[in-house]
Amino acid sequence: MKMLVTGATGFVGSAVARKLLAKGHAVRTLARPGGDRRNLAGLAVEIVEGNLNDRASLDRAAQGCQTLFHVAADYRLWTRDPDAMIATNVTGTRNILLAAAEAGVQRMVYTSSVAVLAKNPDGSPADEDTPVTVEDMIGVYKTSKFLAEEQVRRLIAEHKLDCTIVNPSTPIGPRDIKPTPTGRLVVEAASGRMPAFVDTGLNIVHVDDVAEGHWLAFEKGQAGRRYILGGQNMTLREILAVIAGIVGRKPPKVSLPHGLILPVAYLAELWARLVSHKEPFATRDGVNQARKKMFFSNARAVRELGFNPRPAIDALRDAVEWFKANGYLT
Repeated sequence: MKMLVTGATGFVGSAVARKLLAKGHAVRTLARPGGDRRNLAGLAVEIVEGNLNDRASLDRAAQGCQTLFHVAADYRLWTRDPDAMIATNVTGTRNILLAAAEAGVQRMVYTSSVAVLAKNPDGSPADEDTPVTVEDMIGVYKTSKFLAEEQVRRLIAEHKLDCTIVNPSTPIGPRDIKPTPTGRLVVEAASGRMPAFVDTGLNIVHVDDVAEGHWLAFEKGQAGRRYILGGQNMTLREILAVIAGIVGRKPPKVSLPHGLILPVAYLAELWARLVSHKEPFATRDGVNQARKKMFFSNARAVRELGFNPRPAIDALRDAVEWFKANGYLT
């Protein structure tokens, strides 16, 4: 079976492409001209150049494929151009699903995110059905992914698409070449540049388990149903302690109030906008998101898909080892 994977040059997408190849399927990928293709090196994949806002390139990519894994997204906690992120994550999602449907693609898996889900105020794990509205979204990334998932649901209903939705939590592991915002946290912590932390929490899952979850969703997932591909809920303090143990450092012990970090984020964003033109090391959206623990339950994926993620320490260790081997740690 020929399977089209968008975002295969990225962190999660490359893991999905590897999983499909290991299952014996032919993989076609959509890649931007001139983009970083290190994650495709050595993989027996077919590459079609294009982007999510170039419908003609999407038609070419989808032609002859039976399955679509739409993993690609603009994942940043800060951007100088919010409209471009909306165009990629929302309009681009509509474009690729319609192109696939018109090309006769029979089965689709859409990669959403736990970013679109609600957080329980008491810090207890939320699930796929915890009530949430677009007004609950903090920042343009979360808003764009929320609207994108709404778009997917609308297309499933209008065009009777056989499309399952997966919501990865916080993927960690090898090949995070960018790296992602969470990958940067691992790099900073492993390099000894995080002397303090805020009281927040994340759900850590190995990126290769997320890829396995995509495969299971393809095999067993219901159309229109969402599945959290999550692993272990950990406070940031616990995460930093595990990373410190892996690299042989002492873990940070100073907890900073969110209110103290917010002015730093303002200044970091101002510097990024006026001087560096790069994503700042701290953002207001990131600080505001950290006010609640981002804990989630993977019970539905475990029960209905047979999802079985490994312990978080394995994901953190594999990430640290990959970053170290590839020169990210100093």
